[in-house]
Amino acid sequence: MPTTHKYLLAFDQGTTSSRAIVFNHEGAIVQRAQREFRQIYPQPGWVEHDPQEIWGSQVAVAAQAVAMAGLQATDIAAIGITNQRETTLLWDRATGQPVYNAIVWQDRRTAAWCDQLKHDGHADLVKSKTGLPIDAYFSASKLKWLLDKVPDARRRANKGELAFGTVDSWLIWNLTQGQQHLTDVSNAARTMLFNIHTLAWDDDLLRLFDIPRSVLPEVRGSSEIVGYTRNVVPGGVIALAGIAGDQHAALFGQQCTQPGMVKNTYGTGCFLMMNTGPKPMSSQHNLLSTVAWQINGQTTYALEGSIFTTGAVIKWLRDGLGLIRHASEIDALARSVPDTGGVVLVPAFAGLGAPHWNANARGSLFGATLGTTSAHIARAALESIALQTLDVLDAMRADSGMTVSELRVDGGATASDLLLQCQADLLQLDVIRPQVTETTALGAAYLAGLAVGYWNDLPALQDQWQLQQRFSPQASAEDVNRRVAAWQRAVKAAVVWADMG
Repeated sequence: MPTTHKYLLAFDQGTTSSRAIVFNHEGAIVQRAQREFRQIYPQPGWVEHDPQEIWGSQVAVAAQAVAMAGLQATDIAAIGITNQRETTLLWDRATGQPVYNAIVWQDRRTAAWCDQLKHDGHADLVKSKTGLPIDAYFSASKLKWLLDKVPDARRRANKGELAFGTVDSWLIWNLTQGQQHLTDVSNAARTMLFNIHTLAWDDDLLRLFDIPRSVLPEVRGSSEIVGYTRNVVPGGVIALAGIAGDQHAALFGQQCTQPGMVKNTYGTGCFLMMNTGPKPMSSQHNLLSTVAWQINGQTTYALEGSIFTTGAVIKWLRDGLGLIRHASEIDALARSVPDTGGVVLVPAFAGLGAPHWNANARGSLFGATLGTTSAHIARAALESIALQTLDVLDAMRADSGMTVSELRVDGGATASDLLLQCQADLLQLDVIRPQVTETTALGAAYLAGLAVGYWNDLPALQDQWQLQQRFSPQASAEDVNRRVAAWQRAVKAAVVWADMG
C-alpha cells in the first residue's frame, strides 16, 4: 500500500488523560479517542499516577480510535508518542511491574531537598550542564526519592534489576513487551541528569543525585524507528517512530522549525517555546534552555517559559466565583465592557512562573472600585493571560537577541478570539491560530511520519501547515504602554506582599 493511503497514529499521553489521534497524509484528523485517569494525592503537595492506568488508558484509546476509523494495523504507517514530561517511573526489569506509583511533574515532595542543593552551591553546575534550575519539577530528585524511600529499591537498582523512565519510556517498554528501554533527547533533557551539550547522561549529575547509571534508558533521536509493537491494533506490527515531550511536539507540530519562531500553548498554564537553532542558549532571564528535538542526527534547541495559571483563571471565574457557567461564556462577558475599568488581575494562584519565579506570590486583584463589575474582572482575567505571555516573550527576545515576527498559538483557550486579539495588541505582533489546533499530537505524528518516509522532508511538512485565523495588532502604542505599566506595577505589588509574609 502506498504511504499516502496509510495513516499515522499519535499517542498523546497527558497529565489528566490519554488520547489517541489518527491523522491522514494531509495532516487532518481522521478520528480521535480520549480517556481520563485517576489523580492520586497521598499528602498535600504530592501528586501520583498509577502507571498501569497510564498504560491501560493509552492502549485502550489507541485501539478505539483505530477501530472507529475503520482501520487495521496494516493501515498505520507508524506511531508517534508525545507525553507529559518529568513524571517519573521506576519498574522491575524482569516483571515489568512498577515498584511505586508514577511521581507526577507537579509533585513537590522533594522541594526542601532541592532547596538544600541550591543552598549548598550546586545551582550553577546543574544549570550549566542541563539548562535547568534545580527544582522538584524535574525528574532527578523524584527518582532519588524512589530509590531512597521504596523498600529495597536502591539495592535492586544497583544490581541492575530496576528501570527508570519518563512516561514515553514506560509506554515504549510496554509497547515492545520489554524489548526496548529508551527515551528521546527532548524527554531526557527534562530529567536534570542529561547534559544538553554532550547529549549524554552526565556522571557529575548522577553523583550529585546519587543515581546508578544502570537504571537509565538509552537516549535516541526524536524521529527514528525505535521498535515495533503488536499489542495495540490486531493484525500486524506497527513501527514506533516518533518521540517528543509535549511542548517540544507542539513546537514541531506548529512547524516552528526556524530559529526565532515561537509557539504558545494555552492550557491550564501556558508554555512558550522558541526555536533557538543548533546550539543551546543560556538564559539570563529565568527561562529554561532545553533540547527541542533531534532529527537525522541534527539537534535543535529551544528556550522555554512556563506560566502556571492561564486557562485555570477562567476555570476560577466559573467554579470559584460563579461569574460564568461555561468557559465559552468568557468572551461575551468580557466584551460587554470596552476595557478593564482600571482593574488588573495577577493570577498567581500557584505562584508566579517565568520569568519571575516567585513561589510565594498569590492571586491579587488591583484597581477595583464600587463601579467594578464581573465583566471588568472577566476582561482583566483574559488580559492577565496575554500579559504573562508578554513577560515571557520579552525575556526570550532579550536572551536570544532574535527578532520575533509572529506568535503561533494552540490549546483550549485559543477558542477565545478576544484573548488572541488582546494578545496581538499587547505583543504588537501577529498571532496565528492554525487550522489544526491539536498540535501536540500532530507534532508526534509528523516526527513519526518523517522517520518512515511518510513525508519526504521538512518542506513537505511546512506545506501541510494551514492558517485558520490571523490576529493583527489594532491597539495604539499609548494604550498598550499604559496597560503594560499597570501590569508591571501590579506584579511588583504582588511580589512585595508575598515577600513580606
